[in-house]
Amino acid sequence: MANPRTVLTSAPSPPGCCSSSSSAAAATFVPPSPSDGELLRSLHRLARDLSAAAAATETPVPFLRAALASITRRSKLLAAALDDLVACAAAGDLPRSAPLCLREVLLVLQRFKALAADCAARSRMRLLLQLDEIEEEVRELHQDLATLLDLLPVAELGLAEDVVDLLALASRQCRRFAPAAGAEQALKARVLSLIQGIEREIVPERERLEEILEEVGINDAASCGDEIESLEREIGDRASERWTDAMIALVGLLRYAKCVLFSATPRPSDSKPDPEVDEEGEPPAPPPDFRCPITLDIMDEPVVVASGQTYDRESIARWFDSGKSTCPKTGQVLTNLELVPNKALKNLIAKWCRENGVAMESSEASKSEPAQAVSANKAALEAARMTASFLVKKLSISFSPYAANRVVHEIRLLSKSGNDCRAFVGEAGAVPLLVPLLYSEDAGLQLNAVTALLNLSILEANKKRIMHAEGAVEAVGHIMSSGATWRAKENAAAAVLSLASVHTYRRRLGRNLSIVEKLVHLVRTGPTSTKKDALAALLSLAGERENVGKLVDAGVAQVALSAVSEEETAAAVLAALAKRGGAEAIVGMDGAVARLVGEMRRGTEWGRENATAALVLLCRRLGARAVTQVMAVPGVEWAIWELMGTGTERARRKAASLGRICRRWAAASAADGERGNGCPAGASVVPPAMMAS
Repeated sequence: MANPRTVLTSAPSPPGCCSSSSSAAAATFVPPSPSDGELLRSLHRLARDLSAAAAATETPVPFLRAALASITRRSKLLAAALDDLVACAAAGDLPRSAPLCLREVLLVLQRFKALAADCAARSRMRLLLQLDEIEEEVRELHQDLATLLDLLPVAELGLAEDVVDLLALASRQCRRFAPAAGAEQALKARVLSLIQGIEREIVPERERLEEILEEVGINDAASCGDEIESLEREIGDRASERWTDAMIALVGLLRYAKCVLFSATPRPSDSKPDPEVDEEGEPPAPPPDFRCPITLDIMDEPVVVASGQTYDRESIARWFDSGKSTCPKTGQVLTNLELVPNKALKNLIAKWCRENGVAMESSEASKSEPAQAVSANKAALEAARMTASFLVKKLSISFSPYAANRVVHEIRLLSKSGNDCRAFVGEAGAVPLLVPLLYSEDAGLQLNAVTALLNLSILEANKKRIMHAEGAVEAVGHIMSSGATWRAKENAAAAVLSLASVHTYRRRLGRNLSIVEKLVHLVRTGPTSTKKDALAALLSLAGERENVGKLVDAGVAQVALSAVSEEETAAAVLAALAKRGGAEAIVGMDGAVARLVGEMRRGTEWGRENATAALVLLCRRLGARAVTQVMAVPGVEWAIWELMGTGTERARRKAASLGRICRRWAAASAADGERGNGCPAGASVVPPAMMAS
């Protein structure tokens, strides 16, 4: 803020006065201009708002309550004084220098308000860590306000004597303000001492931990969970580089405290029976702004391009990688290909998903930056190890579904926090304890157990633990067929996909006819999100040649073909089958080639790419039998030509290959026709441009 003395002494002199007579000018009264009147009204409103905020100052954090309450008390004094000043202004008794000073007072009060709002938005632990900076800012604002009140020309304003006394009292109180930081600094030191103890692998004493959290204002599972979420968001946003390490350590400490002190119950959205599925088996439709314009799926990581449109990062990156430099939605040529994270929208999407019980498992394991930071933070690692050990021991002695559900919910949350946490949970022996819970009749417990296994399976070592755990694969299959909710079935399919990423496990799962049949059933009957995960699992299993025969026998080709127009992964499944021995089965299905040509025309970018790849493979594996069916589809040549110009790099290559196959077939057919004095039935006219190329 500009020095008030400088502002006032450099004020322009009224007409006819020289700079040396500024004191006389200050005493000159002028009618208040409309802007001066608005200034006073704004100042009055703001002072009243701040003075009425006493209730709000009770809620943020106990250790800042005194500092924030001081703002309220000063504002009450100013509001009372401004009542009289507004009346003076209405009477026309406003000296020229007063508005200059009052504008500066307004700026100080606005900074007071902004500081209070900022404190309310920050996590409690971050406020404690930044206690010195906050108290220094409050002190500076008090000093600025005191200086401005001293410079206010109260003698010329004609204020009542008691109002002048109020302003003088406010000034004196501002000058005397000094944060009583003794207890607060001691609390901060105790928190940092806890972190240091955890770094040395010292388990915090329960009573000491409870006492510290109570002083911070964290006294139940809900407030502890909210604090963890706030800290994680601030870490991801790099809100305080200086204190990032301590904040990461505190996340681990709070997770431990939540389990040890509060025995947190799951959020309602995590345990209620299938909240996301309506009577027809479909999840609630997300708001249109939450969907990526390219894939129409909920965005995991929304980013803004130069045109101002928002897309999911993976989808728009694929668009740019295909050689395009336009906005997919508007067609506008982009001045640059920068992708700016849309954090506000990402938070809204996450909130909507939580409130509607919609799973975002891809994002549960996608917090890469905080996870990497945790790996380098010894206190956070030790806190995670302690938490994992505590939870697994507690699960081993939890005999009721209610008690087990509380523990498994926490294991699920911990296992989504990074590979280190997954390793600690796996090493503590969680997998054998989770497997029997997949047969639970409690929908919430069943969902939490299968989701915990899904999160754990992301780590390679845990894949081995799951695949070698007695009855684990059968239990996952049980969820896919008899799970209490579609969400549980979907997560079981995703677990199969995760496990199948290892070559030997992919072969083992592909030989398990029960698993394959249950995935096929999910594709046939499941809602969109479940169908997508089941198809992805089948695609992974189809990557192994020896699995393809069993997949075809189980009906994978039929269900993939039926889903071609709905899910882009379906065309990829057909391409994988065609590549490894399933071409005969695909061509033998009525309308299969026509459906693939239709996807090549109207599908998503990835869908068109895979449909074209499947057609090329069919033609190469089966020759004239497949090519004849391709050429019999009306307009196939134009679809190929269009894809060669607008598709992804791979799609253009596949389209060019398909075009060459069609040209050779057309040339051979024409030669046969000339020898036989006629054209073959079903022959198509090939565009001259294709023939020329």
